[in-house]
Amino acid sequence: MPTPSRRTFAVAALAALVLPLSACGSSDDGSGSTDASGKVEGDITFQTWNLRANFKPYFDGLIADFEKKYPGTHVKWIDQPAEGYADKLSADAAGGTLPDVVNVSPDLLAPLVKAGLALDLDKAAAKYRPEYLDGAWTGQQIPGVGGTYAFPWYLNTGPMFYNKGLFKKAGLDPDSPPKTYDELFTDALQMAQKSNGKVATLANVPTVEDFGRYGVELMNKQGTGFAFNDAKGVELLTKYKELYDAKALDPQALTATPESSGKMFLTEAVAMNPGSALDLENFKKQAPNLYKNIGITDQITSTGHVNMYVMGVMVNSRTKHTPAAVAFAHYVTDAQNQMSFAKQVAIFPSTAGSLDDPYFTKEDGTDETRVRIAAAKSLKNAVNYTPVLFSDQMKTALRNEVAKALQGKESPKAALDNAVKACDQLLQQQG
Repeated sequence: MPTPSRRTFAVAALAALVLPLSACGSSDDGSGSTDASGKVEGDITFQTWNLRANFKPYFDGLIADFEKKYPGTHVKWIDQPAEGYADKLSADAAGGTLPDVVNVSPDLLAPLVKAGLALDLDKAAAKYRPEYLDGAWTGQQIPGVGGTYAFPWYLNTGPMFYNKGLFKKAGLDPDSPPKTYDELFTDALQMAQKSNGKVATLANVPTVEDFGRYGVELMNKQGTGFAFNDAKGVELLTKYKELYDAKALDPQALTATPESSGKMFLTEAVAMNPGSALDLENFKKQAPNLYKNIGITDQITSTGHVNMYVMGVMVNSRTKHTPAAVAFAHYVTDAQNQMSFAKQVAIFPSTAGSLDDPYFTKEDGTDETRVRIAAAKSLKNAVNYTPVLFSDQMKTALRNEVAKALQGKESPKAALDNAVKACDQLLQQQG
């Protein structure tokens, strides 16, 4: 389970474990049913991902309540370690031992959908769709495949922190931080100019999420190829090259990690950085001057929608107890149970209306609440920009080509053409 840090969530839950699930087809033609309307009964297995250590009482209670609500059901809970989770799913899928209800992120869901192992909820559980935020529900869809294949579970996102003191010194309004990429580029160039290149606004090169938030079409509609080398994609990378040349993008951005860019923000060498409530506590202790000048704003986006990270709960299409498996997956992710889980750990419910709860809207003077409110507000119409088919290898390919463009070794157009070509090849290998 990710810690409350949005960054940890992004890295641990959506990046570090994205391994290709090979051999996930099965010769079994399936004994399950898409009909979830029958009696809710039978023994089912529920698999989570690294949650037992911190949340055993929560899940024990959840399961006991479900079994009480539906006499005749029994839920066996299995929790797998974070390490090797994708490999475990792959082995279970190949061996026909996949549990009935499985905790997945969209990138781990995709190969299971392609292998025909995930139940289409648009067919089996369409009546529940209105209970969830639109962006969270569509986040469980796979390009090129009709249907929705997991109930949305918890969400995460993070605001941008900015240094009001550095904005002021550069002649920028400390109470009006940039909201769109165009505003960001204008402010960043002014910041670099006024500080003689000593203060960069950003410490990170653009990722696939940045292209998404800029309004670039990331994939073709069929999900068979990437498209971020279009005119808009080239425009974004060209702007970043201007920032890099002007030292408005930190020179070390090419090799930056979330930790190193966080440190640069802490030492006031960079004016903006994504973060979490944990960072605020850190600033208070380690950088009181920064803390007193801290501003909190939304992620930069030119589409009006910020990025969300989303978890899901999938039903095995071959379960022998479809009504019970669907009922339990829905129960885990319903508004009441998501809300109680959100109060135990810094995540956000994907259910419609939950983000209007006072827990996500009412200030109490603490930093943690301040960040939680800012993040919750932006999540209401957020989308998951990272394509579900975008693997770690693809992220590396894009990063390498972006670096070449920023260093002037390739034009932005050539760099993105090469990145798309490399990612398309990797996509073909995924099968």
